[in-house]
Order: sequence, then C-alpha cells, then structure tokens
Amino acid sequence: MAENCTRYHAHPEEQGNGQRPIEAHGIVGDLRSAALVADDGCVDFFCWPDFDSPTVFASLLDTPEAGIFDLAPVLPGARRQQLYVPDTNVLQTRWLADDAVVLLTDFMPICDAPGLPRLVRRIEVAQGEAEIRLECRVRHDYGRADTQAEILGSGDVRFSAPGQPALRLSATTTLDVEGGSAVARFRLGHGEHAQFTLGGDEDVRVDAGDAVACLRETEAFWRRWLGQSQYKGRWREAVNRSALALKLLTSRDGAILAAATFGLPEARGGERNWDYRYTWIRDASFTVYAFMRLGFTEEANAYMRWLRKQVHDCQEVPGKLRILYGIDGRQELPEETLDHLSGYGGAKPVRIGNEAYAQVQLDIYGELLDAVYLANKYGEAISHDGWQQVVRVVDHLCETWQEPDVGIWEMRGEAQHFLHSRLMCWVALDRAIRLANKRSLPAPFARWDCERTKIHEDIWTRFWDEEGNHFVQHIGSRALDGSMLLMPLVRFVSATDPRWLSTLGAIEKTLVRDGMVYRYRTHDTPSDALPGEEGAFAACSFWYVECLARAGRIDEAHLEFEQLLRYANPVGLYAEEFDKDGRPLGNLPQALTHLALISAATYLDRTLNGGITLWKP
Repeated sequence: MAENCTRYHAHPEEQGNGQRPIEAHGIVGDLRSAALVADDGCVDFFCWPDFDSPTVFASLLDTPEAGIFDLAPVLPGARRQQLYVPDTNVLQTRWLADDAVVLLTDFMPICDAPGLPRLVRRIEVAQGEAEIRLECRVRHDYGRADTQAEILGSGDVRFSAPGQPALRLSATTTLDVEGGSAVARFRLGHGEHAQFTLGGDEDVRVDAGDAVACLRETEAFWRRWLGQSQYKGRWREAVNRSALALKLLTSRDGAILAAATFGLPEARGGERNWDYRYTWIRDASFTVYAFMRLGFTEEANAYMRWLRKQVHDCQEVPGKLRILYGIDGRQELPEETLDHLSGYGGAKPVRIGNEAYAQVQLDIYGELLDAVYLANKYGEAISHDGWQQVVRVVDHLCETWQEPDVGIWEMRGEAQHFLHSRLMCWVALDRAIRLANKRSLPAPFARWDCERTKIHEDIWTRFWDEEGNHFVQHIGSRALDGSMLLMPLVRFVSATDPRWLSTLGAIEKTLVRDGMVYRYRTHDTPSDALPGEEGAFAACSFWYVECLARAGRIDEAHLEFEQLLRYANPVGLYAEEFDKDGRPLGNLPQALTHLALISAATYLDRTLNGGITLWKP
C-alpha cells in the first residue's frame, strides 16, 4: 500500500524494499509479547508468542516476504496521524481525507484467561465511506520456515509451519488466501467497522460486541496501572508515556527487557546491530529506580523476586552474576546471524541472541545493589535468604573489583580498567553498607568499608588526567565517556565539585552536539573494535540534562530537556540513539532512554519549583 506512505520521508536505503522508518512506529503489547505498528497501518515486527520468540512479521528488517500485516483504507494522499488512547498502550491510527475519516485501533488484550497472546485490530469509518485492504502474511521462524495458509471458514485462516506454533486469523469479514497470505478487500460506510484477531490456533473469533468489551477492559487495565503514579510534574505526558513503555517491556514474571526489538542499527548501513529482547542486570536495575521514583513498587518487587531466583539457580562461582538473562531465566544466549534478512536499511548482519552473556562487566554489581537498596527503602524488606545472597555477591566483588572488564558499553575489543566499572563497584559496596546499617543486618563491615575506600582512592588517583583536567574513560587513556555523567547522579562526587565541573566541561566540548551526547568517540576508543561511527546515545543525553540541573545550570537544563522531548517520535517513544538529524537509531522502544527521561524530569521538577518535591517515593 505504497500510496499511503506520505508522512515520513525514508532514507534512500529504506525506499527500495518499502521499509518504514523507525520513528514511524508505535508499539502494543500484553506483557508477554509486543508488536510494532507503523503509521500506515502495517504491523512489520512481531515476535510471537513471547518477547524473545522468533518473529512472525519481520518486514521491518527485510521485505514483505519476511512477514507483514497490512490493514488500511485506500485513500491516496490522506493525512495520517498516530496516537495512543490517553493513559493506555492502545494505539490508534487515523486517515483524514476529503471523502472519509478512518480509524484503526490496535491492541493486545491483557487478561487472566488462558491462551496465547492475541493482536486485535479494529478498523472503522468515522465519516464518509472507504475501501479497505488487508494482507496478513505470516512467516514463522524469522521468515525461514515454509508457512502455509489455509481457509477454515469464510472469516478464518490458519497459518502453520513445521515445528512452529500455528496462528489463526479470525475476522468479521470474508477472508481469502492468495500466495500464502490472507487477503481481503471490502467497503465500509459511515459508522461501520471490521474486526480482526490474530492469535493461537484455538477459537479466537469474537464478535463486535466482544471486541468492544475486550478493548474497554484493556484500556481500563492500563489506566488503573498508570493511576498509581505519584508524578504530578509539568511533563506528565512524557513521563507517563515513558512509564507505560517501561511497563510494556516488563514480563508477567517480573523480568524487564532492554528493548522490544532486535536488529535495528546504531549506525545506518553498519554492523552495530544487536538483539535487546533480554533482561540486562544494568538496564533492569535502572528501571527499578525509575519505577520507584514514580511509586510503582510492585514492578520493582517483582523484578527483585525474579532476579533472586536467577542468582539462586546459578551453579557457578557463589555471588557471580550474569550480564543478562533470557526472560525465562536462561543464562546462555549465543548469537546467530540471520543472513537471509537484508537488514533495516541494508544494515547487516541481523543478529539474534547476544554474546554479551559471556562477558565480564563489573558495573552490574553497582546497578544491582543500588536497586536492592532502593527496593528495600521503598518496597519489600529484604529476606534473610535475600541478604545472604547480597553478602555473597559483595564478597565476590571484593575479590574481583580490580580486574579489567569490557565496561558498560560492552566493548568487543580488549578488556580494560574502565572508570564506570570502578565507579559502580564503589556504589555496590556503598549501598550494601548502607542497607546493612539501615536494616541492622550482619555484615563484614570492616572489610567492605576498606574495599570501598580503596576504590574511592583508586578512582581519584588513577582515573584523573592532570594535563587534561578531567576524568578518563579507562586507565591508560585520555578519552572521555558519556557514562561519566553518572558520577554525580550516584553521589560519588558533588555535582559542583571543581574536578567534576572541569570534567563536565570537557564532555561538553568533546561529546555533546546540540544537546545530544555521544557515549564516546570511536577513534579515541580502540576497545570499540567495530567499524564505523554510531549515533548519539539518548540516555546519556538525559543524564546530561540532570547533571546540568544538579550543577545549578537550571535554565540550560530546562532548554536541553525541552529540546530532547522534541526528538521523541510522534507517539512519544524513543529508540537507543539519535543520528545527526535527531532521528532515531537502534532498537525501539529502549528502556534505558525512557528511564533516563523519567529521572531527568523528576529532578528538574524539583529544582524549577524551588526544591519542592512533586513526587513522593
């Protein structure tokens, strides 16, 4: 339906195969799976039945042959708009033309009933009349399986492939099969609608009345959940959308995903393409902090219970943590390239799995212990067994904090002594000591305090460049790093300390471009070990705003924050990075970006209101 692609101007490399721009997407989900919906009515990315299952629609990373679900009116030149039903994750796409106004509603029902996730699509004509076209081309196993479509009835089509779970499309209109796809072409008049449900191979057919009731239940679920938020600040729309995006990335078992997608590139046409459909200790722990700031304690508690199980089940060195886990808790996620997919904008290889699971990243201990500390402060008190796990983790860290690692950015080159890793090791010990004191828990205080002091001294001596007058990315380097922006945010250094302000000034000169902050400059970082340049990192950009505010540069922070808000896509979602034009790069939506937005917004609210706290943890 190329005639509908009028709102966005795709990059040249995106036009040949009809891929929609990253920013032209909203997302719907049910806490088990999620689907991207483009603003032309196309579902072009959908992993099913779980977040990290193989795709059944993957045309975003290839051509329509990799799977697509198109549903749209034939209205050439119509203006398109996409928005969420307020305070929900129910997505609406609208077409406005001289002859008709058409509304498409997409959602995934959230209920306790048994069965696999369902995608529900309801299209209606609000004014005039319009011809509607549908094509549903399911392609199992990332488009590798031989998927067959068969008609079960006038409005029922089943999609099956060897060794794959079958899907069934049920409709309130007649469906045909052409070329392995379910297709339909029909007219709707004023006030008329059609309903389509894609789900497991059971009776998913629902009549219009059931569909409306299901929609209302789903809307009510999201509104009840968001109603728990204690944020009352001036950026409620952006903060609420970020909270809803984070909740959408939270599984029903408590795992928290880094992003809903894989393969969307950090550099156009390059090979910086990763699979983020898993739970990173770092990202999930930061998400706990964001949830706590807004008053969502149950999500934080559920994640801590989920993580305790993973640590308990670990049969390796006592206290050792994996970098990331599958949402079902699996610890090995070997990478595989999908060479049959052309990639978004030609960015190859398209990878699934993530070899970071085998890396050493010492910073995760700090992020985890910070989350444990906050969860105990505002959520459930730590159990006896939970504290024993913490003691093992911290004791293990006391033995390993001086070792090199690959750092927060998961460098694929030689291991180094990274500043951020050392910083977060300090955080881990600091929060463990604070927690033990607060809860009167037994701990080897003298040993822990000794190691905390050693790390503190190590950072101030070996990571300071006297000539450059700033902290450095790693020992032996003079490079700067966006992760340094966390130094005052985790309260290692005062936000007005002269050495920190000098470092902040150096970051501004080297890594900041019109408010967008790069993680590092690849030519200064041999450990990067990958060709090409990546975009500016969105989370670092929001950290920068908070650093400005904490340093007393309130007006600058306010302006930079407002500017970053303009870089969100039309429905308020952010990917991982920005290109030089402020367009999104990388996987979407990215949890780290949205949680950093929440942190910056809540701190700015406080400072702009004379220190008055507009949220209550």
